[in-house]
Formats: sequence, C-alpha cells, structure tokens
Amino acid sequence: MENFLELARENTEKDLETCGILGAFLEHETYYVTTLIIPKQESTSSSCEAVKEEEFFAIQNEHSLFPVGWIHTHPSQSCFMSSIDLHTHYSYQTMVPEAFAIVMAPTDKSRSYGIFRLSDPGGMSVLKECEESGFHPHGEPADGSPIYEHCTNVYTNTNLRFEIFDLR
Repeated sequence: MENFLELARENTEKDLETCGILGAFLEHETYYVTTLIIPKQESTSSSCEAVKEEEFFAIQNEHSLFPVGWIHTHPSQSCFMSSIDLHTHYSYQTMVPEAFAIVMAPTDKSRSYGIFRLSDPGGMSVLKECEESGFHPHGEPADGSPIYEHCTNVYTNTNLRFEIFDLR
C-alpha cells in the first residue's frame, strides 16, 4: 500500500485519483497477492478509469495471475466505497468471490486506508439489480446487512516477492 501511495503521489498532489489492479496466485485454496499493475488511466478528483485494459490483461495472463482486487486513492475524500467504487468492485467479486478493494485516503485523519468487500449475499444482490451509473444512492440489502464491509481475511506478508508494473 505504501508503494502504491508513492506511485500515486503526483496524482494525489493534483487531487486526481489513481487506481491499480492486484494480481495473485492461488495455492492450497489461498490467494497470494504478488503483483500490482497500474494501468494507463483517466482520472478526476472522484473517479479513475483504466484504459487499454488489454495491456494489464496481458500481464495477468503472462504471469498466471487472478484479479483478486484493486486499489485506488481518494486524494481529498474520506475512506469509504462510493457508488462507482461499489459497481467497480461488483465486477471483481463476481469473477473472484474472495476479491477485495483497498481505498487509500491520505488526507483522512481518522482512517487512511480501508480494505473492503461487498456483503454477500446482501450487497452483491443490490449491485446485481442496480442499473444506474455515476454517483447515486443504493438501497439497503434485503437481509439487513451493510452493502459493503471491512475484510477480515486479508493479511500482509512482507516475505512474499512483490512486483509492480506501472503502465502509465
């Protein structure tokens, strides 16, 4: 996360979001994140969109990586999942149920980062049915759960080899 913040620093200073894809290998039913891919991207102060996806897909394929999540900054906002973040993450969690999202909020004095996932089945159902785009409110899940939650099954391991591909 610290490496990503350093790579995002120039955008953060300009109040622009930065995003990256987390690639992992699977061994004994456990995903190990070993790769950060920072794609070419178009950014605003409240959104970031990867472009030329074929470039980061090629890296994932070449290294046999699963897209287990993504990381992005909220350069001047607090640490939370926006409606656009929820829709982005829905795609990841649909592909890999264990997927997670990391939000880095360097100006949030109460919480500088969060590791989140959609609640399942509650949040996943709300996003599956939502046809809106852009920033918009979402209803509460029918089962009473929050739409997203903090991950409790993500651990850091500084002994793992970690590669960064900055495609910008």
